Amino acid sequence: MNNNHQEAVETVRELIKGIDTAMFTTISPEGLVSRPMKTQEVEFDGDLWFLTKKDTSKFGEVLHDPRVNVVYAGKSYVSIRGTARIVQDLEKKKEFWNAGYDAFLKTSYDDPNVILIQVHAEAAEYWKSGNLAEKASYLFKRLTNQDTEESNLNQTIELK
Repeated sequence: MNNNHQEAVETVRELIKGIDTAMFTTISPEGLVSRPMKTQEVEFDGDLWFLTKKDTSKFGEVLHDPRVNVVYAGKSYVSIRGTARIVQDLEKKKEFWNAGYDAFLKTSYDDPNVILIQVHAEAAEYWKSGNLAEKASYLFKRLTNQDTEESNLNQTIELK
């Protein structure tokens, strides 16, 4: 893994740390569809993991078009573009499973209807909340048509 890629992964990891729910966007025949999903509690290494069931619309949407977007909002705002794939790994499902899923999904991890969605991140754009002075400076520059390229409040990083 090269240094730039590792730095990008570490940046995203820090930005999404502690934010357990994301908006997961897929492409349906009607267009884009977003829904809240719990991210699995595993350190971001370039992949995101989600538990769901086969009998959901997102399952078919990922099979039809694996391009997805995952958005986190917390101390920062992070939009991660990537490619999703369906994973049927019983041990991985067991690793991520907790009692909350028993109640929420009304089943157990070994149910063949339960699947994992793995999202391999390709790029992330983020907006740091920043401190008040940073935000005020950024806003002033935007309002007065000054260059905001040097600002670190909004960045896009490649994760490929």
